[in-house]
Amino acid sequence: MGLQKVKLANGEQIAYREREGGHHVVVLVHGNMTSSKHWDVLIDKLDSKYKVYALDLRGFGESTYEKRVTGIRDFSEDLHGFIEALSLEHFDLIGWSTGGAICMQYVADRPGKCAKLILLASASTRGYPFFGTKADGTPDLEKRLMTIEDVEQDAGKTLAIQGMYDSENREGLKAVWNALIYTNNEPLADKYDEYVEDMLTQRNLADVYHSLNTFNISPLHNGVTEGSDQAKDITIPVLVLRGDRDYVVNAQMTAEIMEDLGDNATFIPLDDMGHSPLVDNLEKLTKTIETFLG
Repeated sequence: MGLQKVKLANGEQIAYREREGGHHVVVLVHGNMTSSKHWDVLIDKLDSKYKVYALDLRGFGESTYEKRVTGIRDFSEDLHGFIEALSLEHFDLIGWSTGGAICMQYVADRPGKCAKLILLASASTRGYPFFGTKADGTPDLEKRLMTIEDVEQDAGKTLAIQGMYDSENREGLKAVWNALIYTNNEPLADKYDEYVEDMLTQRNLADVYHSLNTFNISPLHNGVTEGSDQAKDITIPVLVLRGDRDYVVNAQMTAEIMEDLGDNATFIPLDDMGHSPLVDNLEKLTKTIETFLG
């Protein structure tokens, strides 16, 4: 599937995949270290009644990175610009991991267009905390990093992953993904190689970490930023999905989403799945999504 491109009003050019289908439009928003490429198996699997769009966020895949992002809202405003550029009027959103935060910010800021929202292994309404690193390489849960400069200099995550990007260390990236994400099933070898090549396109790693660390639409302070209390503005039906073996997004983050979104959110645990349910059990994931979207 070839990528198309659209220029946004802010000067960024967004690459995207478009799968023909019926009149039920679904927009897919990927997470960190990925792009629209990583949605490929779900795009192929979804019922033909769905017209599917999957974009490469700014700084990922084949999209441009003219201006640095400073927060999740920069990405959600790009999503808004993309939706405007394609003249999409009624659609559902699926946000995976970081993409979940982006979709929540979009829906809170721009009511009236998105009908249903699915949060797949999503960052919390209170962000995704970024902790410093101890001398032994483990996270220092007593030291929440506060600034982009702190995040850029963190040896445990930022410098380690950025170093793999810079040196094109494909085996190192696979080792990280096997430890954290593909803990049960792996993609087929050829596809896994394509995913790793795609990871190497990311140009905004520290900026994404910082954006997640500061994101907060809850009514509470998250340790870095005061909550905007916008979670209450998300009034559409929301489906919250998390694998019980997800080592990236923990159960507490999902509980925070449910607490902050309230009665319009429904939680369905994904049994024996990790942070990539698309690889762990595509059949069950697709069925769960399609049942909710209707």
